[in-house]
Amino acid sequence: MRREKGAMCTPVLQFTNCRILRGRKLLREDLWVRGGRILDPERLFFEERLVADEQRDCGGCILAPGFIDVQINGGFGVDFSQATEDVGSGVALVARRLLPHGVTSFCPTLVTSPPEVYHKEEGVGWDACLRYLCHVLPQIPVKSGGPHGAGVLGVHLEGPFISREKRGAHPEAHLRSFEANAFHDVLATYGPLDNVRIVTLAPELGRSHEVIQALTARGICVSLGHSVANLRAAEEAVQSGATFITHLFNAMLPFHHRDPGIVGLLTSDRLPPGRHIFYGMISDGMHTNPAALRIAHRAHPQGLVLVTDAVPALGLGNGRHTLGQQEVEVDGLTAYVAGTKTLSGSIAPMDVCIRHFLQATGCSVESALEAASLHPAQLLGLEKRKGTLDFGADADFVVLDDSLHVRATYISGELVWQADEAKQ
Repeated sequence: MRREKGAMCTPVLQFTNCRILRGRKLLREDLWVRGGRILDPERLFFEERLVADEQRDCGGCILAPGFIDVQINGGFGVDFSQATEDVGSGVALVARRLLPHGVTSFCPTLVTSPPEVYHKEEGVGWDACLRYLCHVLPQIPVKSGGPHGAGVLGVHLEGPFISREKRGAHPEAHLRSFEANAFHDVLATYGPLDNVRIVTLAPELGRSHEVIQALTARGICVSLGHSVANLRAAEEAVQSGATFITHLFNAMLPFHHRDPGIVGLLTSDRLPPGRHIFYGMISDGMHTNPAALRIAHRAHPQGLVLVTDAVPALGLGNGRHTLGQQEVEVDGLTAYVAGTKTLSGSIAPMDVCIRHFLQATGCSVESALEAASLHPAQLLGLEKRKGTLDFGADADFVVLDDSLHVRATYISGELVWQADEAKQ
């Protein structure tokens, strides 16, 4: 079982002395990687008759799939909803700065903005083009991760087709509704949807079902949020193709025993056969009471997706920052729309959210980690490649100590970040 001298084949890495998250269990097994993918060691031994080229001792740490953040508005001073001359460099900076937090893939999220921020409208004058030198969406390509940073899975468009009553930190002046030709309104607002992965909308808006069906036909995930919808409207939206709830409990009608609203989807018996709903939760210690986290998790654990909803102030200190068209004021651990007490996203990174979720719910370590990896991958239909350490999957994974602090991050089997005191 020795590799022949001079043989031309991709090196095999063997990660030893570790616990691997696989099949909802932490298993004391080695992890084998080749060519950026998770390798089946039995095939390597018995079919190829080879052994590893290199072994790396993980010191008893946990190896979990890389974290996936499907709702992040920016961070480290970068605002994804600000049209600048070089949006791409800002996205790249955030992608790089997410690696210490174990995030290997993410969906840059744009909050409600005027159409000229999303794309260049037909008939827009030269003055407007000067104001918005480069439109945002064309500058955010879907991109694989690597040493340069976490991968971009596609854009999450949150608004402007949302409720005025539950707009939260979204600017009222730019909210929109659907007119007679509803999907045309979507295209007129956003422009081409080539790099769009998720759209958040309020299902109570007229003609929303036409839009949901058209978006899902293009492979775009539709999320329900910033909404005053009752349960029936929410169920009809899911029957039309919606699969996600944007930050459960936040910016929606509160749970009521006679009509639980969107929250009722977690236990609804009127969803399409074989389908269940996914829902995002901001577990930053500010947006959702620990009891509410426990209620949601116990009601529907397999649908829970941890999101940061991080704003550009992530990684910065107290003071004023932007979020799209509005100013945000950070005070301690909380971000508000400046001059109000309206919460405006989070300043907690994903690893902090995972640790808080674990403590608040008392769930298993496996459940907490899967809420940030497997579940978002399933939501986006990527569970064969992302969010798992099954054989054949992308070798995107994070090395964690027992307290779930990140020691190292790997993308495609390549070390892209490690803590100074935890040399691998």
